[in-house]
Amino acid sequence: MRSSLAKQLIADGRLDAEIARRQKLREQAAAKREQSEYGWYDSAGVRQGGLIAFVRFFWPVLEPATPFVDGWPLWSMCEHLEAVTAGKITRLLMNVPPGFMKSMLVDVFWPAWEWGPMNRPHERYLAFSYSASLTIRDNRRFRDLVSCEEFHELYGDRVTLRNDAVNFVHNEATGWKIASSCGGTATGHRASRVLLNDPHSVSEAESEAVRGETVRWFREAMSNRLQDLDRDAIVVIMQRVNEFDVSGVIMSEELGYENVMIPMNFEWDRATLPDGEPARTSIGWFDPRYNEGDADPDRCDGLLAWPARFSSDACDKMKRQLGDYGWAAQYQQSPSPRGGGIFKVEWWQPWQIPPDGKFPPFDYVVGSLDGAFTSDEMNCPSAMTVWGTFVDENRRRRILLVDAWRKFLKFSGPRVDRFRVPTVVDGKMHPADFIAPGTPPNVADLLNKFYRARCMATWGLIEHVADSCRRRGVHTLLIEAKASGISAAQELRNRYGNETWSVQLVQVRGDKVARAYAAVPTWSQGMIFAALSRDGHELGWSRMVIDEMANFPTGRYSDLTDSATQAIAHLRAIGLAQSDDEMDADEVAATTPRRNMRPIYPV
Repeated sequence: MRSSLAKQLIADGRLDAEIARRQKLREQAAAKREQSEYGWYDSAGVRQGGLIAFVRFFWPVLEPATPFVDGWPLWSMCEHLEAVTAGKITRLLMNVPPGFMKSMLVDVFWPAWEWGPMNRPHERYLAFSYSASLTIRDNRRFRDLVSCEEFHELYGDRVTLRNDAVNFVHNEATGWKIASSCGGTATGHRASRVLLNDPHSVSEAESEAVRGETVRWFREAMSNRLQDLDRDAIVVIMQRVNEFDVSGVIMSEELGYENVMIPMNFEWDRATLPDGEPARTSIGWFDPRYNEGDADPDRCDGLLAWPARFSSDACDKMKRQLGDYGWAAQYQQSPSPRGGGIFKVEWWQPWQIPPDGKFPPFDYVVGSLDGAFTSDEMNCPSAMTVWGTFVDENRRRRILLVDAWRKFLKFSGPRVDRFRVPTVVDGKMHPADFIAPGTPPNVADLLNKFYRARCMATWGLIEHVADSCRRRGVHTLLIEAKASGISAAQELRNRYGNETWSVQLVQVRGDKVARAYAAVPTWSQGMIFAALSRDGHELGWSRMVIDEMANFPTGRYSDLTDSATQAIAHLRAIGLAQSDDEMDADEVAATTPRRNMRPIYPV
């Protein structure tokens, strides 16, 4: 009887169908079990289970014609998103190059993974990008994923959609996902997950107004969209476009975000600590290229992040197409090329300050001011640099940066009554801001320190400039001849006309970048020095100038750079910034006898 029934089942094909049905159920149960766990690394170092298993399983649903390419950059992003789901991370910033599936992973797969495998269909997501069309595109993919047959078979008991909309996908468990743009109307909602994917458009990255408005929106509007500020999460994933983009604000102001940074080419200095150990995130992750290169800087540097997806030839072509700045920002996650952009870091020559703390004897000292004349930190700061020219032991003329500052200042502070708060030194009374001729140097130094400590907090731009000119022995102060600069020059001449330094208005031609390129040869030929402290580290103001100029023109500030290029242009104009070749040519010309010239024809 059994035999005849079995034969009948086989003949009808029902037995094979039943075997296939049961096999499919076993596979679905295994997939469901694997996807519902947090991921782990197997003995071969490959990420298994969790979100990455979910991505591998459902990839053909969304991209049936595109082969899935696995790689550790995906695993690292999945690992940190899983940590957000587990509540270990509530603020996450990931900087990755274009093409690393950041939109698909953060805006499509991860929310679907939380709703389905992690059984959290109540989660609510606000998704933002620089363009609403991008978030709507990803919301459509998300809707297609959670409504597909494969997802329904595994998680249909957990997720049931209430509508077929694209920009507002919501389910029966009160969960939803809204697609919007930076500054969009969705900021009226609150969610348990706020997703910010590429807040800046690369084409508009150089617009300070557009970039500044996006940063303001991020700080003041988007960050307040969480239901629970302590437990809910914000995830920002983007490529870098500028030093003062959203990522720059998050990192420079230490807003408490966990940062996962994956440059296309490994850079040892950025991925390691001073002791040579890898820099780790809070969950212990570090760039695996550190081990791939056996923790050897020479072997690690330059290793590609995802060679199976981005070959060396493809990267070289892209670098040539984008240029140094585009490649550095978008693919290396650095607003300026390694070692600097227009002004290379290695062009600066170190000047070791001797134990007595004295600079070399200068034959000329020039101060250069780029003034903004406002104390509002939303506007540009004022900046001043001071440069001294000297002749080195080889009788070559060199230029040393001797002081610099960048401050948000009002135009002028209150006038100080010089006799109101006298200072007592060596039993003698001295006025508050006046040092009589013939005052001993030690007494004059003390008087200066007392005066500066007592009055500096009230100073404006005019007082800071005068103080720098006095302390550094400036001969000429340069100020750009624009409306605000003319006002500053007039006030400085009126108040400090009896000082030893003069004020010179400079007519500036060309834009900032053109002026920078004109000054490049002076740096590239090793003529510019930066003062160091006694322990071999740059002084704070030296480091500030070097860093800003390395990031120019994509950095947050350009004021010190403008000041520096203005000073060097002046020194070249008066013959104090000659290159070694120019000096050699002058010496040859000066020592070569001139022949008496006779006319060719009778005159």
